[in-house]
Amino acid sequence: MLLELDRIEVPPGHRVLLQNVSWQEFEQILEELGDRRATRIAYENRILEIMTPLPEHEANKEIIGDLLKALLEELEIEFLTLGSTTFKNQQMLQGIEPDQCFYIQNEAKIRGKKRLDLNIDPPPDLALEVDLTSRTHPSIYQALGIPELWRFEKGQLQINVLRNGKYEVSERGDIFSALPIAQVIPQYRDQSRVIGRNAALKAFRQWIRQQLEQ
Repeated sequence: MLLELDRIEVPPGHRVLLQNVSWQEFEQILEELGDRRATRIAYENRILEIMTPLPEHEANKEIIGDLLKALLEELEIEFLTLGSTTFKNQQMLQGIEPDQCFYIQNEAKIRGKKRLDLNIDPPPDLALEVDLTSRTHPSIYQALGIPELWRFEKGQLQINVLRNGKYEVSERGDIFSALPIAQVIPQYRDQSRVIGRNAALKAFRQWIRQQLEQ
């Protein structure tokens, strides 16, 4: 299977499913695919999914990630973003690459680390997935114990909060509970398409400052 892997071409917006992939094969495939690639992976129940995102998917990922970074900066909260880092847990036989992920509450615990092991280290506090190809796997994020999963789909932002081992949809989430983030971030994402990224981020920062003054 590994010898044929380099012959697989996944067009943007499409996915390939490989059945009955053992954990050892999964690790070997990850190594063969390498870090410098456009594809993203998900591994669950011995099924490996390889997906190539659309340009629109990447554009949404970037602007929503930028808005989230601006929010954390304005709130003066230390954070670390690890992009589409592969998170996996051999004991759970789970693996995922989010569109973006953030360490916020647990940032200090992993600060300066070059490698992460979810058997020892905490998972990201927040993962972002842009759903244009029905790729999101909430069950994997749930199993890995990621406290908040943000899903952006059809222009709407859904915030899922992990409570008692299950995700529940929340209007504001736990990390930014004082702000109507689920409603506001899509608005500024839409603005960026009209007035540009920098102007939208500037307006968003001004909105945050106004909220802090109230």
